[in-house]
Amino acid sequence: MFDPELESFKTSVDLRAYAASQEYTLDREESWRGSAVMRHTNGDKIIIKRDADGHYVYFSVRHDGDNGSIIDFIKHRRGLTLGAIRKELRPWIGMSAALPPPFPPLPKTNKDRMRVEARYATMRDAPRHPYLENERGIPAQLLKRDRFAGRIRIDARGNAVFPHFDEQGLCGYEIKNKGFTGFASGGTKGLWSSHPENGDVQLVFCESAIDALSHATLFANTCARYASIGGKPNPVQLELIRALAARMPASSEIVAAMDADAAGRDLVQVVRRAVELTGRHDLRLRDHEPSGFKDWNDQLRSRPKPVLAYRQEKPAVA
Repeated sequence: MFDPELESFKTSVDLRAYAASQEYTLDREESWRGSAVMRHTNGDKIIIKRDADGHYVYFSVRHDGDNGSIIDFIKHRRGLTLGAIRKELRPWIGMSAALPPPFPPLPKTNKDRMRVEARYATMRDAPRHPYLENERGIPAQLLKRDRFAGRIRIDARGNAVFPHFDEQGLCGYEIKNKGFTGFASGGTKGLWSSHPENGDVQLVFCESAIDALSHATLFANTCARYASIGGKPNPVQLELIRALAARMPASSEIVAAMDADAAGRDLVQVVRRAVELTGRHDLRLRDHEPSGFKDWNDQLRSRPKPVLAYRQEKPAVA
């Protein structure tokens, strides 16, 4: 049976503000426009979003069964009855109208996107990665750079995971391992990208994240940002490429560094069109194609391997 009061609690009470009243703090580094990451001193980590029906919803990164609306949030943490929860939340109704909102509006998110984010949240950052280092020849020194912090993760199966973002935040992720290429179930392609840094004058677009890391290894440039499309582009990606190029400093160079094949040359034209749509005549566009190889990782792996590859550290024996 529809309960208007419970519905009001779920849609009108900002779960971020209520969680803050329960000693949760916002993790600004991990949060983005459509997602708030909050942490408690007891180690709990939750992600708060707004469902397509307007409900504020959450899930705990540490406990699979701990998720739902603000009602579930209180039940799991305080063990209150439904009647007690009603009394707890009634003072919060209308509070946002009387006080300035402590958080910016949270856009609505569909359930597929929330499932993508829930799975992604269980993965850990990978400043070292055995597959990337041993199989793909990506040096550890590159993976450890601040520019790529949080842009490469490892899942429970040891896969390399590369997050894709659109204007709302995380929308999917590439999955790579030996003999395996995949994409997040229910996710959509945005762009994988490195972090921007002051002084950047170049933006390099590649077909895949591994190609971008390979290009960064082959042509070291501390003033270059990197992005990948993840193969054949969808309609949304043209605007994402345009927006990324438009944010570059004056007189920057945009490099379309795609595979040396017909599909790669088609992607070069996509990047070219996106740069034209910025309307910025100061941006310079350059094509860069692997020489004698299909892609940048093939070219990287053709070089002599380093003496020391990644190996799992063993605990010291007392």
